[in-house]
Amino acid sequence: MLKVFSKYNLQFGPIVNTELIAIDQENPHEDALLTAAAAIRRGDVVAIPTDALYVLVADPYNLHAIGKVFLAKGREIHRSLPLLITDTFMAEDLAKELNNRFYQLSRHFWPGPLTIIVPAGEKVPLKVTGNTGRLALRQVRTPVARKLVEILQQPIIATSANISGQPTCRSGIEVFGTMDGRLRLVLDGGGCVGTGSTTVDITEPYWRVIKEGAITEKQIADVLHVA
Repeated sequence: MLKVFSKYNLQFGPIVNTELIAIDQENPHEDALLTAAAAIRRGDVVAIPTDALYVLVADPYNLHAIGKVFLAKGREIHRSLPLLITDTFMAEDLAKELNNRFYQLSRHFWPGPLTIIVPAGEKVPLKVTGNTGRLALRQVRTPVARKLVEILQQPIIATSANISGQPTCRSGIEVFGTMDGRLRLVLDGGGCVGTGSTTVDITEPYWRVIKEGAITEKQIADVLHVA
């Protein structure tokens, strides 16, 4: 298991030693996952591969960790942070309420590249929702992300691994080169290929696609029986 360390001093914050651990995306070594889980529990930010791109993951219940994610990306604090979950039971625990649209979409597309925006419940820090009270959820199918959530037994923040306004990183080395010093650990599973997640908002009377990715608006409409 290859490890690389960096000593990059951010001008806007303390020194962060970024660690790079090589993994197999389809069969990640348990030690690497446990190292990532321990870092998340400590309130650190970690980068991992998913089905289409690399994401930054962190503990959504740790306000200090949430702040680190915004700092790492240079992201505006009014923008929400999506969460990765294991199943609909976890979604029910996080959401204020879930309507029939949620269950139709989750049954059809989860686990998979669909992020569903729902009303956030009281246990979700308002900072995670970008002070909107709305929560973006996705059940991921890729082994690294799925096993990490299972180890932690809780949702994790998962936002694109990039500096805001710049292209999203699709390899571990690219994440390391772009965000060296801004996060604690990169699980490097090589390159990610594919189209990103589609995001759909079902909190209003009329649902709408916020961002189209691997799943088309027509596919969503077909599931929701919209002519």
